[in-house]
Amino acid sequence: MMKSMNIPLVDFEDRDLDSALELEGARFDVNCVNWPGEFPYAPICCGRIARSQDALVVDFRVSGLDLRAQNREDNGHQWEDSCVEIFIQDPEEDTYYNFEINPLGKILACSGADRYTREARPAEEMEAILRFSQGLPESAAPEDGNREGLYSWRVCVIIPFELIGMDPENLPERIRANFYKCGDKTAHPHFLSWSPVGTEHPDFHRPEFFGELTLA
Repeated sequence: MMKSMNIPLVDFEDRDLDSALELEGARFDVNCVNWPGEFPYAPICCGRIARSQDALVVDFRVSGLDLRAQNREDNGHQWEDSCVEIFIQDPEEDTYYNFEINPLGKILACSGADRYTREARPAEEMEAILRFSQGLPESAAPEDGNREGLYSWRVCVIIPFELIGMDPENLPERIRANFYKCGDKTAHPHFLSWSPVGTEHPDFHRPEFFGELTLA
């Protein structure tokens, strides 16, 4: 069943970001294990989401096995690391936008109508995405692979609406979206979603399974 969520409008000016999100943000859980036969492992992944007048604010909190953060630049293979993801689409448009973030706060950001026609966002646009990360040990990305053990980490991103094809002065009432937690090359590969994905094998590039966000 497709999920839905109301996204509150929060005044972040002159306020502590963490407190504002905790008090006024909407909580979400990325806990749908869509392929339990192939990939049963499910780390804890939850967060808060809100919007300002001109940006979407998403704060992920993760706790689970393994920590991989080998992609140290934007627009790399972030999905191979410990990764959280935001996919967004204006329901009036075919194009959807994906933001895939590792524990370093490095982001893969692309847009397109399907998984085969993705275009990476240019460097000047990537610089407009504010990101904050916590919980990454200095030795979390050894050259020879994953760091095993139990870890808790956090990453928060502030994405201008203009980078998801929306005019801040004329936002749609609703948008389509899904949130994901994955780690393709971690010691315990996993593929979780907020809104269920009804495919035979893991595939996050399926807008027909996005949930609905109502913008306050």
